[in-house]
Amino acid sequence: MDERLLVAFAFIESSGFLAPIVFILFHILRQFLFIPVVLVCMAGGILFGSVLGSLYSLIGLTLLSIGFYCVIHKMPKTKEKLLTTKSKWFGRHAKLTVGQIAVLRLIPFVHYQLLNVCLMERKPGLKDYAVHSFWANLPLAFFYTVFGEFISQFSISMMILILFALSILFYVLREKVIVMKWKEFFQPAKS
Repeated sequence: MDERLLVAFAFIESSGFLAPIVFILFHILRQFLFIPVVLVCMAGGILFGSVLGSLYSLIGLTLLSIGFYCVIHKMPKTKEKLLTTKSKWFGRHAKLTVGQIAVLRLIPFVHYQLLNVCLMERKPGLKDYAVHSFWANLPLAFFYTVFGEFISQFSISMMILILFALSILFYVLREKVIVMKWKEFFQPAKS
């Protein structure tokens, strides 16, 4: 994987004024090369700096999500497989909020396309999906582009602390639902 990544980034770096376009397209192609999103975002910070790297990563990730939306409807078996995985991980009736999806995208080992399916369940229309996909990708693109150089230097305890903080944030951003039993709702009137 490292050799493919180095060759790809050497090509991007040498492509001059086309580098941003090549980098954005690389975000779309990286899933076929089995390169994690995190590595590509970190490389964007190294190649273009924090601001432009975040912008290019955000554009690439949003285009990837829109492309996924258009393609997944033509692949019902793959969609069903992702929905089965979602049921196993989050529960059958779980509907993650956009904030929860954004936090889960910050965790490197959570499947990116699985989170796209969760977002599609929440926002089934293409326009709403695209807008919310942009917002869900924003923390991912910003965090890993800006802090990418420093994350590799973190100790194991610091990484555990970050994962713990993300878990708390995931819990806080959940959708609050109150479930009442039939008997509790229809209590006999007190006289």
